[in-house]
Amino acid sequence: MRIFYSALWYLLLPFLFLRLWLRGRQAPAYRQRWKERMAWGYRPGTLNNSIWVHAVSVGETLAAVPMIERLLADYPDTPLLVTTTTPTGSERVKALFGDRVTHVYCPWELPTALNRFLRAFDPKTVIVLETELWPNLCAAVKRHGAKLMLMNGRLSEKSYRGYSKLPRLVRPMMARFDALAVQTPVERERYIALGAWPERVHAIGSVKFDMSLDHTVRQAAGDLRAAIGERPVWIAASTHPGEDEPVLAAHKALLETAPQTLLMLVPRHPERFDSVAQLVRQRGLGLARRSKQEAVAADTQVYLADTMGELLMLFGVADVAFVGGSLVPVGGHNLLEPAGWGKPVLTGPHLHNFTAISNLLDDAGALTLVDNADALAIALQSLFRHPERCQSQGQAAAAVVDANRGALEKGLRLISEQLTVNS
Repeated sequence: MRIFYSALWYLLLPFLFLRLWLRGRQAPAYRQRWKERMAWGYRPGTLNNSIWVHAVSVGETLAAVPMIERLLADYPDTPLLVTTTTPTGSERVKALFGDRVTHVYCPWELPTALNRFLRAFDPKTVIVLETELWPNLCAAVKRHGAKLMLMNGRLSEKSYRGYSKLPRLVRPMMARFDALAVQTPVERERYIALGAWPERVHAIGSVKFDMSLDHTVRQAAGDLRAAIGERPVWIAASTHPGEDEPVLAAHKALLETAPQTLLMLVPRHPERFDSVAQLVRQRGLGLARRSKQEAVAADTQVYLADTMGELLMLFGVADVAFVGGSLVPVGGHNLLEPAGWGKPVLTGPHLHNFTAISNLLDDAGALTLVDNADALAIALQSLFRHPERCQSQGQAAAAVVDANRGALEKGLRLISEQLTVNS
């Protein structure tokens, strides 16, 4: 089965390069460093006995930050390789870690590319994040003789059903993992049903609960809030196409009863920044753009946060947080960043990527579900009219985060076990 799977990847290769070129029309970085996708140009032995951490994009990279920092501290003599697949993820790795880690793109799922990559970077332990389940990557890692681990693994019911349809491809892949640190007991059972060894699958919770709000982040949030002044502020974070329109409609409705309210709008992908700015202007709303260092004036109604890597800080500025990727069937985004700040959290109904976390927040009374612009406007009006409700929901959200910390330490112990076996 994997032979046919690999053949399909090679047949699709021209279309993969075409896709990079097309995406590069809006995000030019996709047209750069394309040789890394094929693992061309690397010298064998570039690294020796490294730890390889693979995160897809910004979300996974940010979730992995505490783990990577601990690996750097606990294993200072071991080279650390961090890969992503997107330019935005790449930018975050460079900004957060600089030359403390080696960073390149993860190669495509081609056996020849993966073999070149492994010869160059020689990992002794490979840690993939969340849902990065690739049959050829897993097979190549084990042929290389490295330990293979899944960290912060999640698997929605929809994804589980999809994997279940390809048992001859999926079961050997799952059996190759030496350890799987997954988020919930339900997901543990799903991984086992797909072929992972039961004794190797550990339900440890989500490392996203172990988020850290350091002094720098808190100071930046405080400075921006002071610059904005004493006016109600809400944030619509990580919005996708199809979400900005209802968000802006809700904001216009909110302005009718609370005209001083400011919306901080944060599109998920940078290639959409200009089009979202144009949409705001078309709706007749006063706009300031963070990337242009435009100050929030008295007549500013929307502050477009068109920068990268600042979302965690921006949650600290707002009074109420709406998290996108949820009004459209994307599956939601990280609800714990605003919860960690003690903010009441609003989200749409499409949360299949964060079912367990959303259930915890919902059970605690810290989460409000909305499914359209009218419902979003009503929820916002209610929270702003009743500050005590806003405060109690925010406190409940923070309590959920505090009560579920500890997954990072459990995951690090599993990593230590794999490194010890391989030493």
